[in-house]
Amino acid sequence: MKIALAQTNPVIADIKGNLAKLVSFIGRARSAGAEIVVFPEMATIGHPPMDLLENSRLIDENLAAIEDLAAACAGIAAICGYVDYDKENGPMLFNSAALLAGGRVLASRHKACIPPGDAYSGSGYFSPGKNRKPVEYGGRSIGMLFGGDIWSGSDGSGIQRAAADYPLDPAKRLVDEGADLIVCIDASPYARGKNSKKWGMISALARGNAVPIVYVNQVGGFDSLIFDGNSFAVDARGAFLARAAGFEEDLVLVDDSLSGAGQLSGEEELEDIRMALVLGIRDYAAKSGFKGAILGLSGGLDSAVTAALAVEALGRDNVLGVTMPSPVSTKGSVDDSIRLAENLGIRIEAIRIDEIYNLYRKKLSDIFTGTREDETEENIQARIRGNLLMAMSNKFGGLVLTTGNKSELAVGYCTLYGDMSGGLAVLADLPKTLVYRLAGHINRNGELIPRASIEKPPSAELRENQTDQDSLPPYEILDGILERYIERAMTADEIVADGFSAELVRDILARVDRNEYKRRQAPPGLQVTERAFGIGRRFPMAQRFRH
Repeated sequence: MKIALAQTNPVIADIKGNLAKLVSFIGRARSAGAEIVVFPEMATIGHPPMDLLENSRLIDENLAAIEDLAAACAGIAAICGYVDYDKENGPMLFNSAALLAGGRVLASRHKACIPPGDAYSGSGYFSPGKNRKPVEYGGRSIGMLFGGDIWSGSDGSGIQRAAADYPLDPAKRLVDEGADLIVCIDASPYARGKNSKKWGMISALARGNAVPIVYVNQVGGFDSLIFDGNSFAVDARGAFLARAAGFEEDLVLVDDSLSGAGQLSGEEELEDIRMALVLGIRDYAAKSGFKGAILGLSGGLDSAVTAALAVEALGRDNVLGVTMPSPVSTKGSVDDSIRLAENLGIRIEAIRIDEIYNLYRKKLSDIFTGTREDETEENIQARIRGNLLMAMSNKFGGLVLTTGNKSELAVGYCTLYGDMSGGLAVLADLPKTLVYRLAGHINRNGELIPRASIEKPPSAELRENQTDQDSLPPYEILDGILERYIERAMTADEIVADGFSAELVRDILARVDRNEYKRRQAPPGLQVTERAFGIGRRFPMAQRFRH
């Protein structure tokens, strides 16, 4: 059977626009000679719709779209993800897939394994489906699965994945009931290292059950989440037949009767991260109605990397850089900002904040009498800059991009209503050491980010001769501790056992815990790890757990 993998980039709740895209892909698949075209999970609505699922009009419109899509299936069949009502259980829904052909809905199946702790598409919205039998079409017995289903049971190699959460093995059950082809539709967000695990797991699942598997994943940026596509098909030996592009819409034709060519190579981490962030910026801006971006340029690494990604996402004519030197800013930082703007070909504006800063201090002088200068005066500078950027956003309609990294956000080395002011935090899930690596990758074909921005000691430049290491350990050490605590959920004692200073570990972990209130007020950050703040790691602000 010739199958088209159609990884689409929907807009959440834009049923009309999404339907038009699905119909267009059906036409392309038909022209390419496909017998059946497969779309991602919830392709009619877009994933994740979250509490929009509580609106019955949205559900009704998506059901009407499935009927319209069926009408477009002349000379070709389609499998498409949508949302259906669970008529037996009141307000609950089914996460569903429909087989469409000959102008009608031939069959539908519902997702069986509903993640209990998934805030985006878990048990709060959906009932588990009970009818898991294969569907017959074109002389084939097709088993329909969803992303969560493939993580259940064993993968055929004896590896148990999540038996406690998923007491059944949908793939094996389908094969036992006669399925000779499995189609899995998904909406699985990108995270570092996730694809290599997924490719290996599905390859082993196909090999262990002696059945070809077609896997189709959503693509696009959806608020903080970035879906990477990378749809693929494997034969019954687990060898790869084809793979769609990463981080862009694509249509790929495969013939599951052929033999595959082997295994996929490993992920290219830095290139994947670059493409993920570019897609995240582009889609967040477009789907939110922004045509351009505005960001402060400090001459440092983080703002330079953010600007380079923004230019690739939105185009140089749609990115405005603003340098806002204060009395303690160095000439080198201003020069590096100008050099970056020249390298990227973007417009740059300079606004000195000396006069505004001095006026703030004058107005506060009587109230602050008898106190010493501290981070209060430093943060005033950051807050002035944040206000100026937001004023330009209001006037010109550009999306303000914040430039802080995950290391700073973790320990609170950032200023509320200052450098945290903005609409999208591009680097919020990248540790500082990874930002350095990404900068080198961006410069692989020539210098876009000035060498000085990479090589000079990092500094917030809020006081004379300040460097980050006045307040923080070297980033290699800090990121080692943070990775163990945030990504691996290790305890303080376990981290110390890995060779870190006990005093430093407890200090860093305490900073992470007490700065949750700052992170709650930060703009949404683009996710590239499994444990991004606000998405993959949720902790109370007012709590007394101590390490």
